[in-house]
Amino acid sequence: MDFSLTEKQKMIRKITREFAEEYIAPVAEESDKKSELDPIVFKKIKEMKYFGSCIPEEYGGAGLHDDTIAFAIITEEIGRIDASWAITTGVHCSVVCRPIYTFGTEEQKEKFLIPLAKGDKLGAFALTEANAGSDAGGVQLTAVKDGDEWVLNGSKIFATNGGIANILLVVARTGGKDSRKQLTIFIVDTDTPGYSVGVKEDKLGVRASNTSELVFDNVRVPDENILGNIGDGFKLALSILDYGRIIIAAQCVGLGQACLEAAIKYANEREQFGMKIGRFQGIQWKIADMATSIESGRLLTYKAAYLCDQGKDYGLASSMAKLVASEAAMKAAHQAVQIHGGYGVMKAYNVERYFRDAKVAEIYEGTSEIQRLVIANRYLKRGF
Repeated sequence: MDFSLTEKQKMIRKITREFAEEYIAPVAEESDKKSELDPIVFKKIKEMKYFGSCIPEEYGGAGLHDDTIAFAIITEEIGRIDASWAITTGVHCSVVCRPIYTFGTEEQKEKFLIPLAKGDKLGAFALTEANAGSDAGGVQLTAVKDGDEWVLNGSKIFATNGGIANILLVVARTGGKDSRKQLTIFIVDTDTPGYSVGVKEDKLGVRASNTSELVFDNVRVPDENILGNIGDGFKLALSILDYGRIIIAAQCVGLGQACLEAAIKYANEREQFGMKIGRFQGIQWKIADMATSIESGRLLTYKAAYLCDQGKDYGLASSMAKLVASEAAMKAAHQAVQIHGGYGVMKAYNVERYFRDAKVAEIYEGTSEIQRLVIANRYLKRGF
């Protein structure tokens, strides 16, 4: 069993870390305050092809479609500096670009995937509704057939990138009111008449990442914009989320790593009672627990990515990775703030932002409770 990274993956980590430290770090705090992404960073990320990390070069991507570990490393390193940018690029790639590449027609790839992978357009995955959060099958937004078009009516909430997206993957109900077999995914251009952005959410953490309500008022979508087949929406959505959890887990690993590094730096500098606080056993145990939890999340994340690249079932592994990595990030952020003491709750120190960002990570892309349900159900069905 070989846990080492390839030379290419090591180089990707080095390049992404240098990029994030040079371009994202200087504006991360200001972006958090403004609750918006920096346009210069957006342009730089586009130049680096991070918007198309998991897409082949022939469709405008970076060519890492068969190296999910490398994609995870990119997200991890961006997340180490700013969770908001890691979520923005990670969601765009994992739950919008990749589904179109995996399930889309050649015409859909030419029309939608290429501009998305190049970063000319931004994508969002519209699944969650007011009454359909953890229960993904409870979608009520309707799509009614009218000739060779479908008319969409309803609304979505908590859509990452939603308010600034150009292309949406929208899960809609195309049949029976209570059947999960009656959901279908549509590719929707946000220039389509009847579509509008509702409330932009004012969040606790990952504030620079846009999270918005999306409103559909008789939005007409042609037949050729159906992703996959009619009625396959629920099955495809679960598959999409399985992959997305690998990338969210990677973002959490990066955030946890940032907390650990900040805590170590402070513990080696801060003096109390005539010595560096890192000499105290109480602080050392916190550091040890943080490092162990983060590394556990990292290993589970890379395992899920590895299984994905090997064409094996990775749904269970991705749920484990998301659960462990998100909770490790939260624990690390909590301990980092504690180690910083009074300074930990001051905005002058990054750990205050990390703490707020980490709490959100335990909720989006499936709460910790949902991950535990997924994991337990897999084991209960498998038996021993």
